[in-house]
Amino acid sequence: MKKLVLATSNPGKLKEFEGYLRGLDVELVLKPKDLEVEETGSTFMENAMLKASQVALAMGEWAIADDSGLMIDALNGAPGLFSARYASSPDACIDRVLKELEGETNRQAQFVCAVAIASGDGKIRLQNEGICRGEILTQRQGQGGFGYDPIFYIPEIGQTFAEIAPKTKDKISHRGIALEGLLPLLKNLFSLS
Repeated sequence: MKKLVLATSNPGKLKEFEGYLRGLDVELVLKPKDLEVEETGSTFMENAMLKASQVALAMGEWAIADDSGLMIDALNGAPGLFSARYASSPDACIDRVLKELEGETNRQAQFVCAVAIASGDGKIRLQNEGICRGEILTQRQGQGGFGYDPIFYIPEIGQTFAEIAPKTKDKISHRGIALEGLLPLLKNLFSLS
């Protein structure tokens, strides 16, 4: 079984990635808490590659990293790379978005997720991006999920990310799409190395 270091110290994200990578012959582990990587990239992919490469190099192991965020058309792509830091807390981030969109009729948005995988020498071996289009509601709806999920609405399903069943969300979400595209390549890569 190959070890794959997830470039985060968040156990919740580890659990989520384990679900996506189920069926692969990998042991997914968290990076050490004291191993910090500064996200200096100007795109989600640059940040994902930076995290994967630096964690892989520091640990001498394969590493996987993602960077994701919400991009709102009427806000010229904001909050974008600053999605997690758009305000002082997740609730405050939602409040800020709702305030900035007051009176706006164009509520189109997308969640973007970039995923990168690096080998122990720090070289990026695989990368992929997933996008999920939706709309921003005028108020929160649903109790599940995290971050902007209660205001991110999928018209085709008629629910927000906070209302959708986890299995459905895994299939249609930006992270699910990004990882789904990597799975066949990852299986092949790990069977060769």
